[in-house]
Amino acid sequence: MKGQNIGYIRVSSTSQNTERQLVDVQLDRTFTDKASGKDANRPELTNCTNHLRDGDILHVHSIDRLARNLKDLQTIIETLTAKGVTVKFYKEHLTFEASNTSPMQTLMLQMLGAFAEFERTLIKERQREGIEAAKAQGKKLGAPSKLTAEQTAEIKAKATLGEDKSKLAKDYGISRPTLYKIISA
Repeated sequence: MKGQNIGYIRVSSTSQNTERQLVDVQLDRTFTDKASGKDANRPELTNCTNHLRDGDILHVHSIDRLARNLKDLQTIIETLTAKGVTVKFYKEHLTFEASNTSPMQTLMLQMLGAFAEFERTLIKERQREGIEAAKAQGKKLGAPSKLTAEQTAEIKAKATLGEDKSKLAKDYGISRPTLYKIISA
């Protein structure tokens, strides 16, 4: 029995586009995550690995789409190949299968996996530096307030007079947790 061609696609956020991955690859089924690759705790990756059977081929655009953590990457590959699944990475032109292990391929996987992990570390560091620089310049971080100072004062006054908090939140278009933050400030 011929196995299935299964695709795994991952982008880091819901606003990113998945269309450039696995273009022109004929797949029987695709699993797509819109989540960070920092660890292997992703719902569709779990569904994908549970779905894969002996003889299946897992198609992945690139190593960093499967994992950005070397330990997780190696564990995923070892687990899948032990099940008889072939794992094919298109960008790196690497294929891993239990029956054909190559020390050179293992070295390439480890090197490229280490680079993916290093790249993620650099991204986090640049993000942290950007946040610190913005704070140092006095910039407010987070979403802008939906309310004016006058509206905030009105909410506090009405809450003090005992007006229903659910009604207040609805009238001003804010959530109850936001309402309670305003009242307690």
